[in-house]
Amino acid sequence: MYFNIIVLALSYLLGSFPTGFLCGKYFKNIDLRLVGSGSTGATNVLRNVGKWPALFVFIIDVLKGFIAVKIAHILITENIYEVLSGLFAIAGHIWPIWLRGRGGKAVATGLGMFIALSWKVGFASLGIFLIMLSSSQIVSLSSITAALFIPLFMYLHIGLINHSFTLFSMLVSVIVIWKHRTNIKRILKGEEPKIKSKK
Repeated sequence: MYFNIIVLALSYLLGSFPTGFLCGKYFKNIDLRLVGSGSTGATNVLRNVGKWPALFVFIIDVLKGFIAVKIAHILITENIYEVLSGLFAIAGHIWPIWLRGRGGKAVATGLGMFIALSWKVGFASLGIFLIMLSSSQIVSLSSITAALFIPLFMYLHIGLINHSFTLFSMLVSVIVIWKHRTNIKRILKGEEPKIKSKK
């Protein structure tokens, strides 16, 4: 049990690694928590730092969720710890210990988690995100739409509504949508900025 707790703690610390924040400081000497959306995720990096740093942040944030799940898969026999490790990585990204709990919205880290749990589910969700992004040019709307589809994709993959993967996919979906609650308000008002905007 103590070993399992250590794995979960490491997953949280992995998720907490402040990739976007460090890129903002290194490339532009800015605190991303004080500019744009206030998020340390790839979208805010794109708008305020640049596309290549944003791509780097996106890849690293995906890897945080992916690696956390794979470590649990290798070291712990119960598969529930795979989803728990992914959730702890997501929690670390949203509420990083290094940034006093002000991180990103965990879309990329969640994607990495689901690619590790089931590459079919992960890439199907990414496909939904890209389709919505190409038509709307709104990252938040694309993220919310992909999050809504994740539990359905996981259910279709697993075939059981009460499987831990399906249940936790519902929880992740709720977390991601909740983190976008201010974006939802702006979307409904027609005020949500598109991908190239710095608002």
